[in-house]
Amino acid sequence: MCTVAELWRHPIKSHGREALAAVALTEGKCLPWDRHWAVTHEKSKFDGTEWVMCRNFMIGSMTPTLAALWATFDDAAQKMTLRHAEMGELTFDPETESDAFLAWAAPLYPEGRQQPQALVSLSNRGMTDTNYPTVSIMNRASHTSFETAHGGPIELERWRGNIWLDGAKAWDELSWVGKTIRIGNAELEIRDPIKRCMHTAANPVTGERDADTLGTLKSSFGHQDFGVYAVVTKSGHVALGDQAEVL
Repeated sequence: MCTVAELWRHPIKSHGREALAAVALTEGKCLPWDRHWAVTHEKSKFDGTEWVMCRNFMIGSMTPTLAALWATFDDAAQKMTLRHAEMGELTFDPETESDAFLAWAAPLYPEGRQQPQALVSLSNRGMTDTNYPTVSIMNRASHTSFETAHGGPIELERWRGNIWLDGAKAWDELSWVGKTIRIGNAELEIRDPIKRCMHTAANPVTGERDADTLGTLKSSFGHQDFGVYAVVTKSGHVALGDQAEVL
């Protein structure tokens, strides 16, 4: 039996993270407000009608400086606050004040690379990396195993997971693909392992690439996967400390 150790959402794709105490999951939906918005660039093919691949957005694998952002989204007021150690913070309405956000975030986008164009969203799902709405599940024991192989501590936030579990054996989650897990009173079907990208190499405090995460995964474990994608098959409430069980 496992327990929920941490809950996270990322309101704007690749632009900050927010810790939660509880969340209500809905069948067939992403975690509420997770990757709800994304930032397009000049080569984006996003037209506002359907999901497109992550390369159509400003993402941390191409712009590691974004990793240093932290976020808080006020669901009731529909206000977003982004924070950066050097740039301070900005509170804005993502639907009506996107220009203020783009102006504030401008120093994070290096010259000579793709530049941001607009803050966008879809009405029916978040901008996850999967072409189906997912919630990501992580295993703290796998993180500890990775730290040992890496040769020292490394931040959990690099993996950008939604639900972190305690109590499973290291890397057990990769064997859960095709199975259903009950977390709190919600149920999710584990669909795929998460193949990792260069975003994980960026420090979530400094925004600098300072760890060979992909190299460690490949050389020590024979793959570049960390965590699993899951689909909510039964709506329910999930909170810190809730039990989780693979059915």
